[in-house]
Amino acid sequence: MDARYTRIGRHDGISRYGAGLIEAMAGLAADVPDLDLAMLVSDPRQLGMLPPVPHLTGPSPVSAAEAATALVVGRYAPDVVFSPMQTMGSAGRRHGLILTLHDLIYYDHPTPPGDLPAAVRAGWRLYHRAWWPQRLLLDRADAVVTVSRTTRELIAAHRLTRRPVHVVPNAPQPGSVLEPAAALERLPLRRPVLLYMGSFLPYKNVETLVRAAGRLPGHELHLLSRISPARRAELEALVPAGARVVFHDGVDEAEYTALLGRAAALLTASRAEGYGLPVVEALAAGTPVVCSDLPIFREVAGEAAAYAAPDDDAGFAAAVRALEDPARARAQVLAGLDRARAWSWADSARELLGVARDVHERRSARR
Repeated sequence: MDARYTRIGRHDGISRYGAGLIEAMAGLAADVPDLDLAMLVSDPRQLGMLPPVPHLTGPSPVSAAEAATALVVGRYAPDVVFSPMQTMGSAGRRHGLILTLHDLIYYDHPTPPGDLPAAVRAGWRLYHRAWWPQRLLLDRADAVVTVSRTTRELIAAHRLTRRPVHVVPNAPQPGSVLEPAAALERLPLRRPVLLYMGSFLPYKNVETLVRAAGRLPGHELHLLSRISPARRAELEALVPAGARVVFHDGVDEAEYTALLGRAAALLTASRAEGYGLPVVEALAAGTPVVCSDLPIFREVAGEAAAYAAPDDDAGFAAAVRALEDPARARAQVLAGLDRARAWSWADSARELLGVARDVHERRSARR
């Protein structure tokens, strides 16, 4: 399992996805006699964010040496290799390969993450100007994984691969879904604090949340993730008079959990998502969610969230105010807990293991 996208210090979405699957797969290995698991890292510091699974070291996934990754891994004669991305080097491979496409966001919103090297950012923009490079990458695999039915339907609509596409979803952390009694006890203690967890790329549309804060006197909007000085200055300039917006510039797991435990709601006005892990994390913590009305959020949260159009700051504010009704808040919290239990890393690992077995059997039958 490719763990080279693991962040050092704190996870982002893809990092958590890979680590969550590795940990759950390690749990399955105790009961599956023929499952021999190992992970590939590119920096020994990544091991601090990963479970104690045997590992080997390979090239950085954003280096030129990535092209030789299959040869590095091939020395260990794996049956199947899984990567949580679609760019893993495959030249000369003799093993089964499962690649992941999380979403198609960057075709409509091509701005790359700012922490990537300049050459990678330039290639990113070129890559997302046409569909054929994605098709070439995905068709190198034996199977493709994605995180939602919504994205699988988009992959099919754009005919991005001839390979079978399987849904292996994200999930909340094991043991993080509160019992109903505990969630309801916490409900009266929640403060008028609103949370946003995610990047500040344009498609995340944080501007709508900042405008909504101006319609919610007495509430504080907390922006939790790391943010560049330039982007912070852009958002600060938009804060309405009298609104209270707090920039955390990154929080650790303990801080995030504590904030979820006392916030009135988690908000996201994103214009596109592959899954929306913060939404499920909030539902698991008994924290009401207000999000943009997108098919992916309907798939993930169902009736457990309140919805508004992405640019409707008045709609977001109204949904937050509606939670001041104790009966409404109680119903949304209980529905959220039920929805969060629908997702688990153990189920996702079992689905991935089934995909891997199918790949191995098909390759073995051709020999």
